[in-house]
Amino acid sequence: MNQWIGIFLLFGGLFFIIVTAVGVVRLPDFYTRLHATGKSETLGILLSFLGLAFYHGISLTSFKMLLIILFILFANPIGTHLLSRAAYRAGLKHWEKGGQP
Repeated sequence: MNQWIGIFLLFGGLFFIIVTAVGVVRLPDFYTRLHATGKSETLGILLSFLGLAFYHGISLTSFKMLLIILFILFANPIGTHLLSRAAYRAGLKHWEKGGQP
């Protein structure tokens, strides 16, 4: 049963990682692309690692994956915030619908 839950979580993670890739390709500027990667990439990676942990069952490898999940849970949003703040301070303009920043 744990293997089926793991496979389901892996496919959920794959879906969010694909959404991230589409968002990076389709969105117009740095800030919106960063928003797409900051939200869906974090969830996609978390679901993928959680799926792998379920698939392997209770083991040292699963414990290490859970530690990686905790690190990613804190590191990705902080990194995204720092990148957007640095871009804003460097003067990178926001995209507007009319095409003029």
